[in-house]
Amino acid sequence: MERIYRYDGSFEGFLCCVFDSYQNREVPGGICPAEEVEASLFPIWDAVFDPDHARRVLAKVEAIAPAARSLVERGFLTCAPEREMMLYRFIRSLLREGAPLLQRLSHDDVLPLRQAVQHLEGEAHLLKGFVRFSDLGGFLVGEIQPKNRVLPLLGRHFCQRCLGERFLLYDRTHKEALLGQEGRWCVIPLAEFTMALPDETEAKFRRLWKTFYDTVAIRERYNPKTRRTHMPMRYWGTMTEFQGEEFFTPAAQTPGAGAPEPGAPAGIPAPGTPSGSGRPGPGSGP
Repeated sequence: MERIYRYDGSFEGFLCCVFDSYQNREVPGGICPAEEVEASLFPIWDAVFDPDHARRVLAKVEAIAPAARSLVERGFLTCAPEREMMLYRFIRSLLREGAPLLQRLSHDDVLPLRQAVQHLEGEAHLLKGFVRFSDLGGFLVGEIQPKNRVLPLLGRHFCQRCLGERFLLYDRTHKEALLGQEGRWCVIPLAEFTMALPDETEAKFRRLWKTFYDTVAIRERYNPKTRRTHMPMRYWGTMTEFQGEEFFTPAAQTPGAGAPEPGAPAGIPAPGTPSGSGRPGPGSGP
C-alpha cells in the first residue's frame, strides 16, 4: 500500500524522503510537511532527518547535471501545488534517463518544474523593484507578501544595493526574514513581526516619495489596466505609494504609540548566527 511521506518542512528533510523512498523500494503516495499532513487512509512514513542522506541525494543529482541541482533547489522555493511530488518525479526521471532529460523541455516531469521555477524567478525580479525600505533607527526595514519563497533569491541583490547598510526584509506569507549586514545575508524563520512606527524624518521621506509618485503621473494618460499589468495589485499592500494616511504619521503624533523606539525587532541574530529554530531554505547563505 502506498504511504504518505512526512518530513520536517526543510529542503534537507525533503531530500531525506527521496532517499528513504529508494531505500524502501517504493513510490510515495505523497510527500508533505508535518504541519500539512491531513487525515488520510494511507499509512504515514516519518522520514528520518539525516544530513548525510540529503547530501548524497543532492550530490547524485549534481553529478548527473549541475543545472539539475539548481532546478531542484529553486523548485523547492516555489508555490507549485504538490511541489514535493513534482520534484520527486523529476529526480526519479533524472536518475533513470540522465542529463539528456533536461533537454526534453516538454517532458511531463520537466515542464511543470521549469514553469514553477520561471514563476519564482519572475516574482523575485519584480520584487527587486517593488520592495520599499524604511529607515528605522539606522536599520532598513521592509515587508513583502509574495507567492513564492523569494528571499533566498533577493539576498545577494540587496547586499549589493545596500552596501554598508543593515537591512531586514520580512516575508509575510512564509513567516521568514532576510537579514543583511556587511555584504553577508541569511534567511531565518520569524513567526511574528510588526514594523516599528517611523520617526519624523522617516515619515517625511515616506511623504516625499508618495508626493513624487503622484506628481510624475500624467492624468491625461492614466491607464489602470496597463498599470496593473506592470505593477500587479497583489504587491500594492506593501508599497509606500499605496498606503493610507496613518502610514505617513510619525510615532510622536500617533495616539498610544509611546512604547518602542523605531528599529528592528529584538531578538534577531546577525547574519550567519544560528537562529535556534528551523532550517534555512536552499540558497540561503553569504
